[in-house]
Amino acid sequence: MGAPRGARLCLLLLLAGVTLWLLLCGRGRATQPAPKASLLQQRTLRLVPGGMSQVAGSHGLSRESSINRGKLSKYSGPGKAKPTKDQPSSCPHSLTLKVKADPRFGKLFRFHIPVLMWGWHFTPETWDRLKERSVPYGWQGLSYTAIASTLHLLNDSSNSWLFNKAWFPDGCVRCAVVGNGGILNGSRQGKAIDAHDFVFRLNGAVIKGFEDDVGTKTSFYGFTVNTMKNSLIAYRQYGFTQIPQSKDLRYILIPSDMRDYVMLKSAILGSPVQDGYDKGDEPRTYFGPEASAKKFKLLHPDFIHYLTARFLRSEILNTEFGYLYMPSTGALMLLTALHTCDQVSAYGFITDNYREFSDHYYEREKKPLVFYANHDMLLEAELWKSLHRAGIMKLYQR
Repeated sequence: MGAPRGARLCLLLLLAGVTLWLLLCGRGRATQPAPKASLLQQRTLRLVPGGMSQVAGSHGLSRESSINRGKLSKYSGPGKAKPTKDQPSSCPHSLTLKVKADPRFGKLFRFHIPVLMWGWHFTPETWDRLKERSVPYGWQGLSYTAIASTLHLLNDSSNSWLFNKAWFPDGCVRCAVVGNGGILNGSRQGKAIDAHDFVFRLNGAVIKGFEDDVGTKTSFYGFTVNTMKNSLIAYRQYGFTQIPQSKDLRYILIPSDMRDYVMLKSAILGSPVQDGYDKGDEPRTYFGPEASAKKFKLLHPDFIHYLTARFLRSEILNTEFGYLYMPSTGALMLLTALHTCDQVSAYGFITDNYREFSDHYYEREKKPLVFYANHDMLLEAELWKSLHRAGIMKLYQR
């Protein structure tokens, strides 16, 4: 005789629970070395953090675009897109040399891929190609007129590069990318961070009161409109009431949705946002009254696609949450630096012993790191550790 109906029901419920757990937390990768046990014990993924202005990581995507994300194609190059003007490095210790000598990363890095998109890139061929990919990898479902009118404003050559390497004819460009991880609390790394030529910060980059640990210099601030607004809400209690502003600072905008293009256009024109989710917003309240086209750098969708396909192709893409997934803001900023700077140091990024520290360095009470379905923090941790071991970058650890 078969098992009693009640027992069979319990068994089915148990199997369903195990299956769901495996979908969310399964980490098996045949092609990558297994991480340490501390990294394997991932908590259950949560969908969205509370108190946010919009579903974090959703980017306004439909279920149809989630199919495209689940079938993220192997990156083969930007097609007919015009590349950014090459700025060869004269640095004798550039990370590009170590990349080329490494058997694994030498096959992954493609330094000819344009990092930034500007007006010169907007061609009929580029539109036809990118309209087939969902954001942030393309422009599927977005307005041609809106995209064109925004990109045509990025018409200065400075929009095509983060910095001019001609400023450093006899030396190496040293960059620090500062995440917001709790590992920085009490680190006393402020002077070391500020000693770099350029300092990247992102999202809720609280500085006041933590200068000894995180420094004071900010050269680039990276964000999506969603992460910027969410940070201003979530971290206001810790003193993050304004994103960084200064004459020499530049903003790196990650185009994760139509609202990013709309906000960028309004910021350059100095006018209120005319339509969409942020209608009525005054960009000057975020970027200052003198924000011009030269202040903004826009990550190229091809670059985001290339980074995701080659470096951070997460198993989340194959789950029901695939439509939420994209690399974190910190990951995109760090990989941007690794494709533009000669020497890169990463501070405040996830390490093996992340459980010993609070989620963010500015939290008064220790809070555990929470894993959300829109990012794969453990996959990112494995990548940073591997790049550090290969000598391609320096990862601050303690």
